[in-house]
Amino acid sequence: MSSEEGEKHGPAAADTEKSESGYVYHEGELPSEQRKQTLLGRVTSLLVSWGVETNGIDPIPPEQRTDTRLYQMFFVWFSANFNVLSFGTGSAGPAFFGLGLRESLITLLIVDLITCAIPAYFAVFGPKLGMRSMVQARYSWGYWAAMLPSALNVFSMQGFLILNCIIGGQTLASVSDHLNDTLGIVIIGLISLAVTFFGYRIIHWYESVAWIPNAITFIVMLGIGGKHLHNAPAPAPVSTASVVTFATTTASSVISWCTMTPDYGVYHTPAASSLRIFLYTYAGFFGASIIGHMLGAAFAASAASVPSWNTGFDDGNNVGGLIEAILSPAGGFGKFLTVLVALSIPSACAPTMYTFGSSFMTITPFAARIPRYVYTIISEAILIPVAIIGAIHFYSTFVDVISIIGYWSTVFAAIVLCEHVLFRRNSFARYDLRDFNTPRRLPLGAAALLAFLCAFGVIIPCMSQVWYTGPIARAGTGDIGIFVGFGVACVLYPALRAVERAWRGR
Repeated sequence: MSSEEGEKHGPAAADTEKSESGYVYHEGELPSEQRKQTLLGRVTSLLVSWGVETNGIDPIPPEQRTDTRLYQMFFVWFSANFNVLSFGTGSAGPAFFGLGLRESLITLLIVDLITCAIPAYFAVFGPKLGMRSMVQARYSWGYWAAMLPSALNVFSMQGFLILNCIIGGQTLASVSDHLNDTLGIVIIGLISLAVTFFGYRIIHWYESVAWIPNAITFIVMLGIGGKHLHNAPAPAPVSTASVVTFATTTASSVISWCTMTPDYGVYHTPAASSLRIFLYTYAGFFGASIIGHMLGAAFAASAASVPSWNTGFDDGNNVGGLIEAILSPAGGFGKFLTVLVALSIPSACAPTMYTFGSSFMTITPFAARIPRYVYTIISEAILIPVAIIGAIHFYSTFVDVISIIGYWSTVFAAIVLCEHVLFRRNSFARYDLRDFNTPRRLPLGAAALLAFLCAFGVIIPCMSQVWYTGPIARAGTGDIGIFVGFGVACVLYPALRAVERAWRGR
């Protein structure tokens, strides 16, 4: 890529801003008189001087991808998953789906082993292409059709944020009668905003240490409450449908990270081994998920036999209360650890809120002109009131949000993977970074859109949600939506894409 092309098609390490003519000016190059004409421009200049990242969604050119610290891939995803939300996901097996400990642990092990590979594979795209996930999607979905997964990802990231803030707020509120869920949610939301506001590099630094309080707390929880853990049986005969639906919920919570994992490697060196990137990321996901999930299942399954745990758990609707009850024998130290667990929730919120902004910027050309930090504020404004409402029925909210995210993100993953493996021949050299913003040089997108819609048409009768159960799921299969959707997309997309390429030649 020539230096001129690099200026127009990929941002430098410094921040960029677009003029009305569409030319991309690098920070320091934009005429000062033009920058002073707008309040937003003056605010952006001030924030840049404070170290706030204001980069847009342009691909980072190879010469700007110089970070060799691949171990960051491990810490970002270990911290993002090694927290109370993963604990809550595992607890859903006994608390919401009526499974015994044995069924829950076996299901979690199988699901985590398989599904952690999907977001880990997607993480390779970040260093190799320097593109955010929803921008890279244009190379299979086309410029216009890619607006659909971008919009869906905006809603998905907000859904994740809501769940994280609910569980963090409940945990924080459990330590004091002077705190309630609402105030806890506001506190967690504001901390998440502060971390995300400064951008990529601060998030990486924060994630490198955010896992430590949770590691200490989980060890203390086992030390204090381990004597109460036992192989609790299911309260009623376990159906295949319950096991499958729990597996679907867990798989959805893991697979749906694939829509953001590329975003956190765009400044890392493209010379890095794809296998090393994959293994670092997989280790982060699997290590954190399996520990958090299994601890949640173990403590939730035993909660019914420990009165104080059962009271704190509030009939399976307050994960934070369960954690506080387990730690209560430690007195003030237990409350301190509970607060630390709650305050570490931004480790999951920060990357989610960051991707909310980058995904929003890919929905329309106009949205790309608004600095990323503005979207973090918009996300915060939506997050707090919705989380306060959703906290009333946590598990119903959790299962609904996670499953819906899983439905579409699994189909999205199938389409992107098929494009990369079958049509790009597993070669990152077949992606021209200069094409990312030129519709006529990208795929038409009809194949991806049709495959997506057809897959969703099959998912609907396979769904099993609080608000809707499809006829196939009702027949006793449980929620098999993500598995069927992934399979349908893998079959339809290659056929439709072959036709599209023959017709349009791209």
